[in-house]
Amino acid sequence: MLPILCLVSKERVTGKTTFLKWLKAIFDNNLTYLTNDNFSSQFNADWANKLLICIDEVLFNKEELTERIKYLSTTDFNKLEAKGKDKREVEFFGKFILCSNNEENFIKIDSEETRFWVLKVPTLKKEETQFLKNLKAEIPAFLYYLEHRQLSTSLKTRMWFTPEQISTGALKNLMQNNRNRVEKELASVILNVMDTFELEEVDVCPLDALQVLNRTRIKTDLTQLRQILKKEWKLNNQDNSLKYQKMIIWQEGGLGMTEAKGRYYTVHKSFLLEHFSEDLK
Repeated sequence: MLPILCLVSKERVTGKTTFLKWLKAIFDNNLTYLTNDNFSSQFNADWANKLLICIDEVLFNKEELTERIKYLSTTDFNKLEAKGKDKREVEFFGKFILCSNNEENFIKIDSEETRFWVLKVPTLKKEETQFLKNLKAEIPAFLYYLEHRQLSTSLKTRMWFTPEQISTGALKNLMQNNRNRVEKELASVILNVMDTFELEEVDVCPLDALQVLNRTRIKTDLTQLRQILKKEWKLNNQDNSLKYQKMIIWQEGGLGMTEAKGRYYTVHKSFLLEHFSEDLK
């Protein structure tokens, strides 16, 4: 098993599509190209038995597509389905390569995801019109090199690499931009309170956050806010109900603090700046 390789760049003329064409020249019928529609279709007989499955101009805006590709990246078997025929179980050994010009949200992933290796492709300093032809000419030498090289990494996890080895700036950027609107707005409000009252930390109860966000017309509920504070931000609330300074939005719209009592979570400014600085620029 290997990570899902994602090549991203807003700029054109980076060679992403040329790279896929070069791989096609190497792997021939063991590689196939898909579109977003092909992958989301229930019929998969044309690609379910390929080694390399390449999707160009990726835009997976549904979580079920993310879950599908994550499942396929780690499974040994898959259901092959063709039009007019019954499904049948087959061995699956496909590896995925995704290319996209959308660096920020071409796929929906969470902050704990470890199956994606996202690389930002630099632009070519000089466009070479014969680049693909030259690459194809070097295929025999390249394959010889691969066959005789010494691997620079060893098997560390089920997907070979450790999360730290495939952590990149492009992956972090993707994760930050996948945070939902409620989480971003909550972080923004808390940071505004910290800046207004010159605080390094703020105590928050889910009900406080709900009341504040309702004033900003963000639709949410207590269950979602508890999940953000506990699961996404990995905070623990107080064991007992204690006094704390509660953040509020006054009737005229200004931010304020008032004394309250509850089992609050403590949010640190350093955490918000580390995880949301790009979102709040």
